[in-house]
Amino acid sequence: MSARFVPVRRGHFDTLVVLFVSFLLLSNIGATKLIEINLLGGTFVFDGGAILFPLTYIIGDVLSEVYGFKAARKAILLGMFVSIMASAVFYLVQIAPPAADYANQAAFETVLGFVPRIVAASVCGYVVGQLLNSWVLVKLKERYGEKNLWVRLLGSTVVGEAADTIIFCLVAWVGVMPMSTILNLMIVGYLYKVALEFALLPVTYRVVSIVKKHEPEYEEIT
Repeated sequence: MSARFVPVRRGHFDTLVVLFVSFLLLSNIGATKLIEINLLGGTFVFDGGAILFPLTYIIGDVLSEVYGFKAARKAILLGMFVSIMASAVFYLVQIAPPAADYANQAAFETVLGFVPRIVAASVCGYVVGQLLNSWVLVKLKERYGEKNLWVRLLGSTVVGEAADTIIFCLVAWVGVMPMSTILNLMIVGYLYKVALEFALLPVTYRVVSIVKKHEPEYEEIT
């Protein structure tokens, strides 16, 4: 009896979902550190997750543009599940008794320790922001068709990132940090993410084009 294997489907959906979830996890870990930069006479505060997190929106745009809202929603919910699972694993590792010669328990708890409020803020902001980002992009595409891709990319980001940033900062930091610092985090984080999306528009255009060309079913539909 010959061995049987399920053939791997063509296209890039699986690869994009893996990158999407990976960037999300790395951003959540990086978000545990606040970074302060003095620039042009002002002080700007943002969390480390802002370095990589905007790329999840770019990949989310590609998923929504090529595969539609239903497929993008699947990736978003998968990212939510993995994020919650990662938090649960970190918590179990945190409370497990450390070895006698392990001297980094405090450092582990500081960086990867389970903080329910931060986890809730991250998950709520991420889910609402990503779903809005995908929904807006798909609705704009339904209206304009294949034209005006830049309108879909920027329009969806403006809405999605706003919801994500506001929800995360309010849930995570109200009552913990001064409101002035929270507003700083909101404004700087939001402007940075939108500016990065704008700067990477040529890259996003190129990725969307490549993915569409390598999806035979997309060519058949269009």
